[in-house]
Amino acid sequence: MSDADCRLTFETDMEGLVLAGMILFLIVLIMGKEYINSKSFHKHNLQRIYASYGMACEREYKAGEMEHIKKYYLRHPRRNQIDDITWDDLNLDSIYQQINVSCSAAGDEYLYYKLRTPVDGQEELEKWEAKINFFMEHEEERHRIQSLFYQLGRMGRYSLHEYIENLDILGERKNGKYVLYNLLFFLCIGSMFAAPPFGIVALLVVVCHNLIGYFREYKQIEPYITSFRYIKRMLDAAEQMGQITVESISEEQERLRGCHRKMKGFIRNSYLLVYVEKGNGDPFSLILDYVRMVFYLDLIQFNNALNAVRGHLDEIDEMMTLLGQIESAVVIGSYRKSLPAYCVPMIRFEEGADRHMVIEQLYHPLLSDPVKNSIDTDRGVLLTGSNASGKSTFLRAVALSAVLAQTIHTCPADHYEAPAFRIFSSMSLKDDLIGGQSYYMVEIRAIKRILDQVKQAEEEHGCVLCFVDEVLRGTNTVERIAASTQIMKMLSAGHVICFAATHDVELTKLLEKEYDNYHFEERIEEDDVFFPYTLMSGPATTRNAIALLKMLGYDEKIIADAEAMAKHFMTEGSWA
Repeated sequence: MSDADCRLTFETDMEGLVLAGMILFLIVLIMGKEYINSKSFHKHNLQRIYASYGMACEREYKAGEMEHIKKYYLRHPRRNQIDDITWDDLNLDSIYQQINVSCSAAGDEYLYYKLRTPVDGQEELEKWEAKINFFMEHEEERHRIQSLFYQLGRMGRYSLHEYIENLDILGERKNGKYVLYNLLFFLCIGSMFAAPPFGIVALLVVVCHNLIGYFREYKQIEPYITSFRYIKRMLDAAEQMGQITVESISEEQERLRGCHRKMKGFIRNSYLLVYVEKGNGDPFSLILDYVRMVFYLDLIQFNNALNAVRGHLDEIDEMMTLLGQIESAVVIGSYRKSLPAYCVPMIRFEEGADRHMVIEQLYHPLLSDPVKNSIDTDRGVLLTGSNASGKSTFLRAVALSAVLAQTIHTCPADHYEAPAFRIFSSMSLKDDLIGGQSYYMVEIRAIKRILDQVKQAEEEHGCVLCFVDEVLRGTNTVERIAASTQIMKMLSAGHVICFAATHDVELTKLLEKEYDNYHFEERIEEDDVFFPYTLMSGPATTRNAIALLKMLGYDEKIIADAEAMAKHFMTEGSWA
């Protein structure tokens, strides 16, 4: 070879090296930029999370997200949990969304469970108070915990419990075929040196085959892979949690360390499965993300980790519980600081505790400018008043105060004292067209379930707190009043407090021996109606239904004749 040829060859090689170096430099530059941007993004998010502590939650929930959030609750039934009718009556989905500033799926799901699960006793309540107060008072430790749960994160559109308890449907999975496909890939690489054209074509065929096969199989097991990645992140969180000194969560920390020790095998078999996950932001994960599909990395690691998960379902559930408890304590503290006023409730847990209930300066937490009211009673409360005067809102405010007091130990009031109640309601019912049930049938079934719980509570020496809005509104007046009277008497037993709202003023006389009468009233001024929303003693003495017709411009004859009929009935006891 001549000197000229050598120089040409050298120059060509150098150009190739320079080009390769430039490409490598660009790759490193792009990856570095992504890494820096990722770090900056995460830092900004953490600062926002720290700053939002004690503020109302502004998170927007996607369609169907609440169905995933409730999975932990559905798989952990406990005695005296808040049932679906009561939950819907009190609009507790909205209350949950107002409270929930969790950063993780564990926090999301456990907080929902906690809002539906009253505490069992004073000891449990005191343990929760210790955790909540610690994070409210110690900012540095709270920030470390918040950062840890931010790293743990959520699972997108999945719930862990939807999949880890259904692993049997996957059957036995082997890695033999993936190993074979990877060997073929490297054989094609080798053949490129012996027969470049053939090697390149063969390599393209293998790559296309691997990609198609990867996407087909990945689609089938994607939720399970997402679940396994989340399990690994929980294990990382459990390990890091042990590095934070917090006396109030020392028991939870020790149990988390125990789970971590038992799952060493899963950790070993899940390394690549986790670190090929998109969105980690570190350079290593970015590199692996480009090769994982061709080499089936996450599928291979998934199969390796599958048996380890199957053998540790109890530990996984315990980690979910413990991490959820810790973050919920942070969240409840934030909710307390966001409220205009709150109190830690005084709950009597002893068996056969008297039913005396005292709530001072109570308000509804979903209202932007609520009017506060107080109630002190040891028997049922019958509410009367005109339309839109505040009866239903007051019922919900009392019911919510009891639910929040017994679940998250935070009451939207200045003072709350009561026994530990079993809480039920029948308020916002609808007819069931699909099930073929009229409103009345839905209503009497809902009330029957309360009566059944009253009987059970009596046998077990427990207390029941129930709420009924417009008793038996779905039937005629005569039978409604007769049946309502007897039902309400049944709900006035010594271990029950029933709050009921009604338009039937007759009930105030028929039930005056069993119930305290209260009412809300309105003021009509200059063809307008004003509602002070202040609870007042005694039955209602005013009505506004006909006045509202007048305000909306109904025919004057309709108004006059209606007023005359109403006056005649009130004085004579019969319709003209």
